[in-house]
Amino acid sequence: MSAVSDKIKTFIQDGTRDIKKAATDLGTDIHSPLPADLVSEVTKATNILHLFTDSGKNEGALDQVIPKDVFNKALGLAIFTVIKAGFFWSGRVGSGLVVAKLDDGTWSPPSCINIGGVGFGPQIGADVTDFIIILNTKEAVKAFCHGENLTLGGSLSVTAGPVAIGGEVSGSVYEAAALYSYSKSKGLFAGVSLEGTIIIERKDANKLFYGNPVSAEDILSGKVERPQGSIDSLYEAIKAAEHREQKE
Repeated sequence: MSAVSDKIKTFIQDGTRDIKKAATDLGTDIHSPLPADLVSEVTKATNILHLFTDSGKNEGALDQVIPKDVFNKALGLAIFTVIKAGFFWSGRVGSGLVVAKLDDGTWSPPSCINIGGVGFGPQIGADVTDFIIILNTKEAVKAFCHGENLTLGGSLSVTAGPVAIGGEVSGSVYEAAALYSYSKSKGLFAGVSLEGTIIIERKDANKLFYGNPVSAEDILSGKVERPQGSIDSLYEAIKAAEHREQKE
């Protein structure tokens, strides 16, 4: 590992430790943005999914969960945690996974991802943020299948997702962006933007979990069989979000 990589790893570990300590002092909890094995990423994604879709586990009000109507129209989900820190410029790194809805309405196995990016502007502080990105279009799902670095923004538009206390969300909102971003932050940064964020396929983690080299395209298209047992919790959480009672 290069000296630069060592410094980046140390920065992430130190920043995460400090923020975790602060969160513990406040009686809250955060998810680790450090890359982990796929089973650990599934556990993290399951917890995040509950926080974003279950009003009983949500720290805020009912209007801070992803509306059932939006969730059920999703063609894919990217679920990840990012640590962001800086002074006038900012760096962000993190990890998570992606799943896609198959033609028969079931969900694909998960594919691991890393997140990175650099931002500019008068920013001071540190922040750990959980994200769920709703993939609204087939083109968005294909973008996550290419196995190359994917940069959010530009032609693959990303915007804050709609929220609603009850009922349905107007169909017109689905024309707003290929990706809807939902986020919850524990740190000091105000506002979270994903423009310029780079998504990288974690081929090593996928290979370790599935037992042989497999592409993100094969995973997300359902060509790879979904293992049973160790990652069932994620699909139980997805099913619960799809079939939850919609409160008015």
